[in-house]
Amino acid sequence: MRKLEVAMQSHARVVVVGGGVGGLSALYHLTQEGWTDVVLLERNELTSGTTWHSAAQCPSVAFNQLLLLLRDYTINLYKELAEDAAYPINYHYGTGGMRLLTNPNHVDEVHHIMSVAKGLGINFELLDPVEAKRRNPLLETQGVLAALWDEKDGDIDPAQLCQALAARSRKAGAAIHRNSPVTGLKQLPNGEWLVTNDKGAITAEHIVIAAGYRVNEVGALMGIEYPVIAMEHMYFVTEDIPDLVALDERVPMVRCPRDTFYMRQEKKGLLVGIYEHDCRTFGMDGIDPDFVNALCPDDLDRLLPKMEPIFDRLPCLQEVGIKSVVNGPISYASDAGPLVGKQPGLRNCWSMNGLRVGIGEGGGYGRMLAQMIVHGETEWDTWQLDPRRITSFANTEYTALKSIEDYQHEFRWHLPHEHRPAGRPAKASPLYPVLKAKGAEFGVVNGWERTDFYKPSNDFTESHGYRFQNSHDVVGAEVKALTNNVGLAELSGFNRYRISGTGTLEWLSSLTCSRLSSKNGKASLCYFLTPNGNIAAEATIVPLPSGDIFYGSAATAEYHDMDWLTERLPEGADIRIESCTNTHTMLVVAGPKTRDLLTSVSPRTKWGQQDFPWLTAQRVFIGHVETLALAISYSGEQAFELHIPNSQLYAAYEILTHAGAQFNLTHFGMYAIDSMRLEKGYGHWKGDFVTEYNPIEAGLHRFVDLDKEFPGKKGLQAQMAAGNRKERIILVLDTSEAPAQPGEGVFVNGTSVGSITSAAWGYRTGSNLAMAYVNPEHAVIGSVVDVLLFGKPVQATVCKSCLFDPRNTIPRGIA
Repeated sequence: MRKLEVAMQSHARVVVVGGGVGGLSALYHLTQEGWTDVVLLERNELTSGTTWHSAAQCPSVAFNQLLLLLRDYTINLYKELAEDAAYPINYHYGTGGMRLLTNPNHVDEVHHIMSVAKGLGINFELLDPVEAKRRNPLLETQGVLAALWDEKDGDIDPAQLCQALAARSRKAGAAIHRNSPVTGLKQLPNGEWLVTNDKGAITAEHIVIAAGYRVNEVGALMGIEYPVIAMEHMYFVTEDIPDLVALDERVPMVRCPRDTFYMRQEKKGLLVGIYEHDCRTFGMDGIDPDFVNALCPDDLDRLLPKMEPIFDRLPCLQEVGIKSVVNGPISYASDAGPLVGKQPGLRNCWSMNGLRVGIGEGGGYGRMLAQMIVHGETEWDTWQLDPRRITSFANTEYTALKSIEDYQHEFRWHLPHEHRPAGRPAKASPLYPVLKAKGAEFGVVNGWERTDFYKPSNDFTESHGYRFQNSHDVVGAEVKALTNNVGLAELSGFNRYRISGTGTLEWLSSLTCSRLSSKNGKASLCYFLTPNGNIAAEATIVPLPSGDIFYGSAATAEYHDMDWLTERLPEGADIRIESCTNTHTMLVVAGPKTRDLLTSVSPRTKWGQQDFPWLTAQRVFIGHVETLALAISYSGEQAFELHIPNSQLYAAYEILTHAGAQFNLTHFGMYAIDSMRLEKGYGHWKGDFVTEYNPIEAGLHRFVDLDKEFPGKKGLQAQMAAGNRKERIILVLDTSEAPAQPGEGVFVNGTSVGSITSAAWGYRTGSNLAMAYVNPEHAVIGSVVDVLLFGKPVQATVCKSCLFDPRNTIPRGIA
C-alpha cells in the first residue's frame, strides 16, 4: 500500500529542495547531527532526476585527499545501510576495480595517488598486465603498462539507496513531501526563508538546494545563476556474455583514461559507459516540465569513433548485442567539482549541486554539509568543493565550455600545473597581451590569467608531469636575475576591499585573533578562526590616512571573505565593504635594486628604508599614476606591492619597465614566487593554512593574542589545552628527480605521520623543499622521515622553519 503523505508543517529548521541522492543524503545526515525538524520537498517522486539512471559506481580511488576521504566514508555508509536487515540494499561491495595505465605519466600519477591514499590509511595496489588479466579475464592488455587496483570498488542500486536514506530520515523525525514543486524562495529580514509550493508555505531557518539538473530553475526563484549545466551521458547494457555466464563471481570494473570508458558487470552482461568527444549539453534552453524519470534520445552514432579501441580492449563486445541504451543528463559545475557548502551572497542558503559523482561521493557530501549547517564547520577542509571558490566569471556559457572539456577528459586527471584551454581567458588584466607578447605562460587563479613563468623562446612548450619539468631551469634563471637586480611580476585577481565607516578598525580587530595596528599605514597580517578555533581566513589589513581600511587577501578568497565579513557586520552600523578586486591589479617589484628603481620613477616619495620601512604602506605616484604601495615581501627580498587601478595599469607598467632598463629589470612569475616563499617558510591560504588546523599547529603563534576576545577563542583554547594534533614543518627531500606533491604522505618506518601541503625547488638554497603537517614528535628539527615518491620512500629531513634570511634582514634593510 502506498504510504500517505503527512500534512506539510509551517516551520522547520531546514528545508531541503530536491529528492535525489544529494538531497536525501543531506536530510539523513542532518538528523544524524541532531537536527530532526527538517523537511525535504521533491517536485516529483524521489530519485526521478539523474539519480534513477545513474550507473551508480562506488569507487574509492580519487585524485586528492578530500575526495578519497569522502568516498571512503560513503562506501562505509553504504555498506552499513546494505547490511541493515530492515531495509536491505542491492550493493555489490568489493567487486574490485582497476584503472588501466597506458603511458608513463599515468603510472606516475597513480603512484602519487597511492602515496596520498596511504597517508590516509587507504591502500591501493599496482598490478602488472598479467595479473590484471587474471583478475578480469575479459580484458585484452595490449599496451597496458600497469593497472591501479581498488579492492573496495563496487556498484549499488541507486533507488534502493535513496529509499533507505529516506526511511532512516523519516524514522528520525524528518518529513518528506513528494510531488511538491517549490514555487517561491524568499529570504525574510531576520535571515529565515519562506519556501512556498502549491500545498502551502514553510518558514525555514536554512534551505538546502539540491536540485540536480534543474538547479537553475530553482536558482531563478532567488535571482541567482549557478555555474552548473548538465551533459548528456550514454551507457549501454549488453546481452548475456557466455564468459560471464560461466563465471560464479563478478568480474572487476575497468576504467580507461586513454579511451575514456568504464565497464562493470550488469547481471550476466556488461554495462559500458563512454565519454565521447562529440558530446552534448542538456537543457541550456530550458527543460520540459514533464521530463521526469526520462531519458534523452539514444544516439549511438556519437560513440562510434570511440568503439574500435574499446572493442580491442574488450573483445567480448564484438560477439554480443546491445540490450538497452541509457542517455541521461548529469550535472557538471564549471570546474567539474561539486558545489557543496554555503551559497555565496546569501545567508542560511546551502548548495548541494553539480554532483557529477553523486552516488560515489554522496554520503560524504551529506555528512560535510550537515556538519557545516549544524556546527559551523566540518571535520575536513572542503574548500575545493565550496561554492564560493567560483565567482562571477563562470556564467552559463563559460560553464558549458568547461563542462564539455571536462566531459571529454573525464578519466584524465589534471597533471601538476596543467590549466586546460577551454573558456580562456575568462578574466585578464590590461597587461595580458603585453605579458603574453613577452613570453608569459599563464595559469589560472579564480578565473584570472596569471603568469607562471616566462618562456625563453617563442617555440618553448611547457611539459607537465610529476617530475621536474622543462620549466625548471627557466624559473631558476628568473629567481637568479631577481636576486641580483630587480624583477617585476603581475598578480592579477588579488582580492582587495576598501572598508569604511564608523568604528571599522575596532570591528575588524574584534573579529581576528591577531593584533591590528591602529597606526596609519602600518600593515598587519591577521587570521580569522572557525568556531572550533581553526583557521578560517587570512588577510593583510592597513589603516589609511583617509580613514578607510585596506583589506587584502588571496585571489580565491573574493567571495569567501566578503561573506565572512558581511555576515558579521554590527547591526545598524554604517560600515561599507567595497570590492576593488576587479578594478585594481597588483604589480610586485622585488630585488636588491627595488628601492632604486622606485625612486627613479617616484622622486617625490622617500623610498629609503627609514622613510618607507618594511610592513608599511603609503599613497605614492609611479610617474603620474596614483598607487597604494605596500612594503611587503612574500619572497624574502626587498619588495613592494603596487596596487594600481586597471585604467592606469599599462601606464604604470610602461613607466616601470622603461626606467627599469638601467637596473637590468626582468620579469618573474608564480613558479618563482612559490619557490622563494617556501624558502622563507611562508604558507598560503587554502594550500597550507586550512580549516583542519589551528594557528598554533600552523606555526602562527605570533599572530595570536590571547589577551583579547575574538570568535573561536574558546575553541582554540580547548585545542591548545589538548595539545597539537599536527605541526607545520619544512622538509628538505634527498632527491633532485621530482618535487613532492600536495597530499602525499609522510612516513616513519612505513607508518603515516602526516602529509605534504605544498612543495617546490628552492633555487637560492639549492634544496628540494616541501611544507607538511606531521605528528608533533616528528616535527623536531633534524628528524628524518620518508616521503613516498613513485612508489619508493625518499628520505626527507625536518629543517628550520625559514631557510633563507631567517632574521628578515633583507626586507628590513639590516646590514
